Amino acid sequence: MQWLCRVSLAALARGGGGCCRSPRRLSSANRRPPVPLGGRVLTNPDSVFQHNMWDHVDWSEEEQENARQRAKENSSERIPQEERAKYERDASQFWDGFYETHQNKFFKDRRWLIQEFPELLPPGLDSAPAAAAAEEALGAVSLAEEEALDAISLAAGAHSEPGEGRRQEASAAQSVLRGGREEIQDVSCAAQKQEVQLEKREVLPGNQERRAVAGDSCCFPGDRASFRILEVGCGAGNSVFPIISAIRGRGGFLYCCDFSSRAVQLVKDHPDYDGSLCHAFVQDVCDETASFPFPPQSLDVILLVFVLCAIQPHRIQGVVDRLSSYLKPGGVVLFRDYGRYDLSQLRFKKGQCLSENFYSRRDGTCVYFFTKEEVHDLFTTAGLEEVQNLEDRRLQVNRAKKVVMRRVWMQSKFQKPLQLPRTS
Repeated sequence: MQWLCRVSLAALARGGGGCCRSPRRLSSANRRPPVPLGGRVLTNPDSVFQHNMWDHVDWSEEEQENARQRAKENSSERIPQEERAKYERDASQFWDGFYETHQNKFFKDRRWLIQEFPELLPPGLDSAPAAAAAEEALGAVSLAEEEALDAISLAAGAHSEPGEGRRQEASAAQSVLRGGREEIQDVSCAAQKQEVQLEKREVLPGNQERRAVAGDSCCFPGDRASFRILEVGCGAGNSVFPIISAIRGRGGFLYCCDFSSRAVQLVKDHPDYDGSLCHAFVQDVCDETASFPFPPQSLDVILLVFVLCAIQPHRIQGVVDRLSSYLKPGGVVLFRDYGRYDLSQLRFKKGQCLSENFYSRRDGTCVYFFTKEEVHDLFTTAGLEEVQNLEDRRLQVNRAKKVVMRRVWMQSKFQKPLQLPRTS
């Protein structure tokens, strides 16, 4: 609890006002936010409790050192060597148990994906003003809800011992969620109206053209699509269904996989699952012998959202290498995951650390915390070029208990180089 409150608010001050709200308009040229990862910047420390979340928060040297010491302390006592193998061997069982317990109620749909990752939209769609407005409104609603639910998860002791104090924090965090929903009611109605307008749009002719795919010698799910997306680690479908809604009728197709059979079944059982737009399948991406239901160089986008963190660190590079081989030239990987010294890392207790910056939760699932440099090396080693590699540092606020919490996420985009034509 002390860590949550020990924040040098003076380090947050950048000017005289309380909130500098950067414009969220999407430029007419490419329909992408001029300020990635949110635009609410705290300029006056006295205003910190006016909102549930602040973007682009700087850390002082003291705060950075405190975080390092906290991580060093909670990793000083590690899980015994003889017990570590089970976390890799039984990983799918642990995640099956997670989804058996939580079903599809643990996270909200990630509609913010379209706002932060417009590359998920088929070519040509991002030129529509209605699409831009709907994405922004829906993103504001769901991002605020997801952040508030994340606070509830932390307060409920997802990585800590249970107790009365945790229950009180969870109750307080519930008020954060209620406050967030009240704060964005005005955009919620607008979002629903814009979504209806999007569904009525005509299909762009260019999206119906079938592109030549390297190795495309036989039929496979989605073979006639002009735009193909793969989501790895789809879970219960919190990214799947917002993406399906965005690509419906526009020549797109989504593949989604998870190595939890329980999670994949939850996706298939969802009333919005559509086999003509989506193919869900069980896949262990760490298995070097496993094949995918599509040929190499057939994907336009690969989405990795909070999935690589759950993989044993020594296996991550191999996973990224294999996945990259399925991208078309010019295709992109969209990545979001936990950053080093995020609050969830600092909340671990001694005896939960498996290896450097890699921990096991109480339910047996595991999590790794990345640095910006590690992310860069992972994807460039796989032959991809960096387009964006950002450390998303935010201040999450529990206004009911007057508590601030430092969150750190990584958000990155890497592209497969275009192949130059051969010269005779």
